[in-house]
Amino acid sequence: MAVTQQEIESRLWDAADELRVAMPEAQYASVIFPLMFWKYLSDTWEHNHEVFLAENEGLEGLTDDEAREIEYRDYQSFEIPFINRGTAEERRASWSSILATITQPGLGQRVRSSLQAIETANPDKFSRLFGSMEWTRTEVLSGEVLAAVMQAMDRTPEMHGDNMSHDVLGGAYEYLLKRFSDGSGTRAGQFFTPREVVELLIELLDPKNYESVYDPTCGSGGMLIAAANLLKARGKRGYSLRLYGQEAVADTASVARMNLFMHNLTDFRIELGDTLKDPRFKKPDGSLAQFDVIVANPPYSLKWKPWTNDPRALGAVAPQASADWAFVQHMIASMSAKKGRAGVVLPHGVLFRGAQERAIRQRVVEDDLLEAVIGLPANLFYSTTIPTCILVFRAPGSKPEERQGGVLFIDASKRFIKGKNRNVLADADIADVVAAYHSHFDADGSPVNPDGGGGIALRFVPTTEIVANECDLNIGRYIKHVAAEGEDLGTLIDAYNIARAERQKSEARMLAVLADAGIEGFDE
Repeated sequence: MAVTQQEIESRLWDAADELRVAMPEAQYASVIFPLMFWKYLSDTWEHNHEVFLAENEGLEGLTDDEAREIEYRDYQSFEIPFINRGTAEERRASWSSILATITQPGLGQRVRSSLQAIETANPDKFSRLFGSMEWTRTEVLSGEVLAAVMQAMDRTPEMHGDNMSHDVLGGAYEYLLKRFSDGSGTRAGQFFTPREVVELLIELLDPKNYESVYDPTCGSGGMLIAAANLLKARGKRGYSLRLYGQEAVADTASVARMNLFMHNLTDFRIELGDTLKDPRFKKPDGSLAQFDVIVANPPYSLKWKPWTNDPRALGAVAPQASADWAFVQHMIASMSAKKGRAGVVLPHGVLFRGAQERAIRQRVVEDDLLEAVIGLPANLFYSTTIPTCILVFRAPGSKPEERQGGVLFIDASKRFIKGKNRNVLADADIADVVAAYHSHFDADGSPVNPDGGGGIALRFVPTTEIVANECDLNIGRYIKHVAAEGEDLGTLIDAYNIARAERQKSEARMLAVLADAGIEGFDE
């Protein structure tokens, strides 16, 4: 009987919920995902082993080495080795084998040894897959809690291809990612970008069969998976994409690797490291590797150590207080020459901040690399409530002819559904933004079909106008109703300042009266 999506999600959440007595929800992912993936590998290996035995009953005369050669040639795609070989503790590093020992002391160490053994036995596939595994230490997670989590997860149906599809398995993984994010507040932004924002970004960049897709701050790998899913949904070859990601946090990089495997995507490389300080994808000559599609939601306004001599520093070096434009510069340098395109989600400050950032914007605009600026609603993300924007870039000279010499501005800031913890983009909102992005324009930069973007305000602005505005990309400068809203905000600020000044004068008079009466201490 096929396993339903709801069934596996419910069982997996029951397992995660056992952790509530031991750690905050923000830390669940570091435990649940390695255990889930270990169970998936073990269930798959054991199922294939049973098929091998059933189909080879007449091979009793083979040596162990001969039988092993046939099994791993024809039935298995990875190895589950033995641990503690040659001792009384010898056992296979499988889920079921270790589960049978949960009442014995040292459970965490046996789990750790098993996961490390799987990594070592499969270096090409599973190197560094399970992360730091700090949670296997008794000081972090007691044996009793770990046993309860494993017992709860063991009630999940067997996770192999003949029992559940990769669509169900990958969907369950994403369900947990979102559930952990919903419950963990701002820390969720470290590894999870809301699915609808990811889908919008991928739709805009439109990956094609056999292209390379790169995320320099890949988190849990959601954008890479979305690229493959988009092709699959269109009846094309999602598996043909070559997927690359770099992530600065070891456990998060491991979550990404497991996530890709769970979605049956195997042509990928996830590297660990600081993309700005130590980019891991390079050509043989040491220069940056280049990709067809680059997508990112980097950490906003990250303090960093600016480059001193780096070819990525287009126009200027981003200031120490904010690495936003440094990530953009890295993405631009990583675009393939003929068809490279990049999309990045950033705070609105990148559109108008001065000094070095203005110099970078000027170079990007004058080199005609920036194709679109798309304003998004506030409170879409787990890590911040501020409004954000999407910037879309094209490799030099690769813009469509009608998009050359200017930038498309789209205001989608009012297109959302208000949710309990954050706002959400509906499917219709995504479709309308994509339609607006593909609009055609008249000589004045107005859309030929104003209703083509579902009523979203947009305008194509020539480079000369942007340069005249000192390369300020604030959407309100170029779309009238946004500017009008900005004026309303200014009025509110003026009113606030007047009221604040009146309050301060009243407080000063009150304190003077109290002081004359010999009552002091209220102004401390």
